Amino acid sequence: MRSIRLRILAILAVLVIAGVGAWQLLPSDEVKSDPISVGTTDEVTSLDPAGAYDAGSWAMYGNIYQSLLTFKSGATVPEPDAAESCGFIGQKLQTYQCKLRDDVYFSNGRKITAADVKYSIERMISIKTDVGPWVLFPSLKNVVTEGRTITFNLSSRDATFPQKLATGAGSIVDRESYPAKKLRTGNTVDGSGPYILKSYRPGALAEFVPNPRYKGALTKTGVPVTVHYYKESDQLLAAWQSGRLDVSHRQLPPTTLNELNPGDPDLRVTEADSAEIRNLVFNVREGEPLANKKVRQAIASLIDRGPLVTDIYKGTVEPLYSLIPQGFIGHSTPFFDAYPSPDPARAKKLMEESGVQTPLSITFAYRGGDEAYAKETAELRHQLEANGLFKVSVKAVDWKKFQKEYAAGKYDAYTVGWLPDYPDPDTFSQPLVGSNNSLHNGYSSKKMDSLIASTLQYSDRGRTAADYKELQALVGEDVPLVPLWQKKDYVLSTTEVSGSQYLSDGTGIWRLWELKRI
Repeated sequence: MRSIRLRILAILAVLVIAGVGAWQLLPSDEVKSDPISVGTTDEVTSLDPAGAYDAGSWAMYGNIYQSLLTFKSGATVPEPDAAESCGFIGQKLQTYQCKLRDDVYFSNGRKITAADVKYSIERMISIKTDVGPWVLFPSLKNVVTEGRTITFNLSSRDATFPQKLATGAGSIVDRESYPAKKLRTGNTVDGSGPYILKSYRPGALAEFVPNPRYKGALTKTGVPVTVHYYKESDQLLAAWQSGRLDVSHRQLPPTTLNELNPGDPDLRVTEADSAEIRNLVFNVREGEPLANKKVRQAIASLIDRGPLVTDIYKGTVEPLYSLIPQGFIGHSTPFFDAYPSPDPARAKKLMEESGVQTPLSITFAYRGGDEAYAKETAELRHQLEANGLFKVSVKAVDWKKFQKEYAAGKYDAYTVGWLPDYPDPDTFSQPLVGSNNSLHNGYSSKKMDSLIASTLQYSDRGRTAADYKELQALVGEDVPLVPLWQKKDYVLSTTEVSGSQYLSDGTGIWRLWELKRI
């Protein structure tokens, strides 16, 4: 298998024509002013930041909304954006304070106040949508404002609070145009990010234009960008091959990515380390078929990641044996240690010990519209049914319906991808295996919550490694999920566009403003 390396294959063609005392660069200024077209299969489920916690929606939020803090490309520590300054007060890591800039405005012209920041955070938590980001702030006790100063009081230590505040969950909305008790509807927004959402057609396209009122961490905003949304990877591929797109990101078919030609003079490719992971998640609620831990351990004993990596994803992913992927503090391999290879005999013994009658019937759901996901599910179904221990009923479900139904406990098992919200291993712990986690699978463990709390007390994140290894070992024991793979990330662009590598830089932010025509 090829090792993962960051390869930015850049070929710049500059045609210089000598005139009488003048130089001219092609293409012309008129061509340069055309919006850059970007294609993706990620779906935006809500324009209201209180209503979504998925990659497609957050990619948009980072461009049209502003948080108090943000991450510069490749940084692990956030810096002020809508804020003038931010920091913990005292040594307890339980009081975090920011001073709002005095020159930030919503795109509708209204000046942002500390009251808007307080309203945005409290509104997001109180609305508490089933697929919302409120789960990121379990320790937030209250928000207090005085003038331009906003103080966040926490019930327990949380060294990662600034990083969470820098995500889409910290998006600031206009308290006069976003209702307090419900999500805002319609296809318009009032934000203060580097872009204004000029127009939006759900599932089709979003037109972004630079926001002239933006003030924050960026020294300048970008050029107009139009994002085209495709339901299936083959549709994205067809648009890319036909020349309708300048940039393609997430997700071209694995076969296409595997066959990319580094020597293609018409192509710029970014192949980068990625912390995107995919898990097989179990509904562990009492009374459900997979509530018994031994049954889940039996499934873990049957999973063979090899066919997924080689046959289905064509080497564009690597097998994952832990909750926390490679490249993050505390990464270990508990699922390799406990389940090094498929072991049907062990699985049979575990099922006998569980007292469950076999074959056990379970429902298995996945997000429809992606051929690779369909093949992945078929392979996993085959592995579970091969020895007569399980009978699997498969459902392919539309993304919005899928999120709501797994949150409601409609499926026994389901596969979900996960992208880090911020560059810290905590993004893989509390949101995935803490009580009231975003996977909504019913998993709750006092020991797990205690370990998560322990990791949050250290501002020196290197001191968390031992706790994270113990936390991952507990995941391998309780098996609320089975890690499947860790993905490489690919961004493709024509050679007329620069900056596409910043769409995949490890910070979880889709930096459309870095795109330029050259």
